[in-house]
Amino acid sequence: MSDKRILVICPFPQGVAAGQRLKYEQYLDHWRLNGYDVTVSSFMDMKMWDIVYTKGNYAAKIYGTLRGYFKRFLDVFRLHKFDVIYIFMWVTPLGPAFFERIFRLRSVKIIYDIEDNIVIKKVNNLNPLINFLKGAAKADFLIKNSDHVITSSPFLNEYCLKVNLKRASTYISSSINTDLFVPANSYSNGDIVTIGWTGTFSTKVYLDLLRDVFVRLSKKCRFKLRVIGNFDYELPDVDLEVIQWSKEKEVIDLQGIDIGVYPLVQDEWVLGKSGLKAIQYMAFGLPAVASNYGTVPLFMVHKENGLLVNNDDEWLSALETLIKDPDLRRKLGEKARQTVLENYSNHVIKQKYLAILNLNKG
Repeated sequence: MSDKRILVICPFPQGVAAGQRLKYEQYLDHWRLNGYDVTVSSFMDMKMWDIVYTKGNYAAKIYGTLRGYFKRFLDVFRLHKFDVIYIFMWVTPLGPAFFERIFRLRSVKIIYDIEDNIVIKKVNNLNPLINFLKGAAKADFLIKNSDHVITSSPFLNEYCLKVNLKRASTYISSSINTDLFVPANSYSNGDIVTIGWTGTFSTKVYLDLLRDVFVRLSKKCRFKLRVIGNFDYELPDVDLEVIQWSKEKEVIDLQGIDIGVYPLVQDEWVLGKSGLKAIQYMAFGLPAVASNYGTVPLFMVHKENGLLVNNDDEWLSALETLIKDPDLRRKLGEKARQTVLENYSNHVIKQKYLAILNLNKG
């Protein structure tokens, strides 16, 4: 057995949440190949995951939450057996930093991995009670007291470097398995052009930013809108296709779009985002249109490997241009794929994770 043991503490079951799948999860086998004995403990089980973003089911959600807390209670008694405790997002979802403090006291080393600007409180419209119970103190405590922090954006990393007691924080972008996420687009207008967006219920608010744009666009040119997520969606007067996300069909569903869209709002929460969806589109060799804000302008150059926009009129113009110009789609898409291969492929990023693990192995 390896003398380097790591316990991964995460919110969601393996293989289902994009924030986990496209960050550290795809490197677990790489860690094992490099001498780590990896154990994963997720707060939610699959029964809880299947209902957590649905309306109602309150009894089942409460029971699922209690199961998660019991699992964390048991985790406390084995923390000392591991060289590294790798925490993604939080130890437990609700209340003060009680479990986080216990984990710190009983752990040899803690690496804290954050996605999004978790230090900013985000409102959950589905579960108002959650808004009341959730405490920012959890993230604050872990950022300050962990042995190393891994962040999802340069903006968030600057903050963590100032707060962390050891001044140990590293920005590592979300990354893509470029052997799996491969281009399949013909860049042709032989069939109807498909604009695509992928996300979850919690990010649907960003898709809603483009509702008026899509309606206006439908009056100017013909296109199909493909929404890939874990929710239903309606948009009258637009040729809409809603696909329920699945791990098995993720690649083929994304390969079926011609243009990717990544709308954002300009707020502090977004400054913590890695731009993952835009990177996904780019990996498939797709031209992406994205809000000119946050991390995205750091890897997307306007008119070179994508299009950056600032308002609804620019969104409308960019999408209309791409729909009508397949040669431009090819040019931007091919350059986008090259950008991902050179900077955001899992082959490139995996060494950054391993370096931090080796530095903090106890």
